[in-house]
Amino acid sequence: MTEQTKQFAPLVKRILTDGKCLEGGILKVDNFINHQIDPELLKQMSIELVRRFAAKDINKILTIEASGIAPAIMMGFLLDVPVVFAKKKKPSTMSDMLVTSVFSFTKQRSYDVCVAKEFLNKGDKVLFIDDFLANGNAAKGIIDLINQAEAELVGMGFLIEKAFQHGGDYLRGQNIQVESLAIIDSLDNCTITIKE
Repeated sequence: MTEQTKQFAPLVKRILTDGKCLEGGILKVDNFINHQIDPELLKQMSIELVRRFAAKDINKILTIEASGIAPAIMMGFLLDVPVVFAKKKKPSTMSDMLVTSVFSFTKQRSYDVCVAKEFLNKGDKVLFIDDFLANGNAAKGIIDLINQAEAELVGMGFLIEKAFQHGGDYLRGQNIQVESLAIIDSLDNCTITIKE
C-alpha cells in the first residue's frame, strides 16, 4: 500500500471499536459517521483527505445526500471552496438540471440524483467526497453528472472502502485518484477485516 493509500489509524481504530457488521456485507458506523457524527474524528478525517489531494487544483466539492454531506462540508471549509450535493429527490424549485441514475447497494434500488446546472459548470475542477465506496455505483453516477456538465473530475475521496465489492478497483482502473481512509478487506462471518 502506498503512502497515499495508507490506512488512517484513528478511523480504523474507531471502526474496530464501534463499527457493527450486519448480514449481507453491511458495515454499520451510524454511531460516529452517518447518523450520529463525531466532530473531532470528522475534522481529523477531512484534514487527512485534504492532505492527500493537496497537489490537485480543486474549485468545487461534490457529494450525494445525505451521508457524504458532513465530510464534504468540512473539506469545503478547509479548502475554502463551495460544496454541492446531488439531491435524491427533484425539488419543485429546480428546473434546469443534470440527472443520472444510481443503484444503492444498501437500499437495493435505483434512484435518480440531480444537480442544478448553475452549480456544476463547464471547467469546474471537482473533488467527489462520500462516506462509503462499495460497488462504486454512486461514484459512477457522479462521473456521469460531471461529464454532462463538461467539468473535470480531479479525484474521489472516501471515508471507508469495502475492497471486496471492487468499486475502488473499477475507479482506479479509470485512472482516477481514489483515496480511502479505511479499507475493509472482508466482512465475512460478520468479522471486520482491515486490509493490510
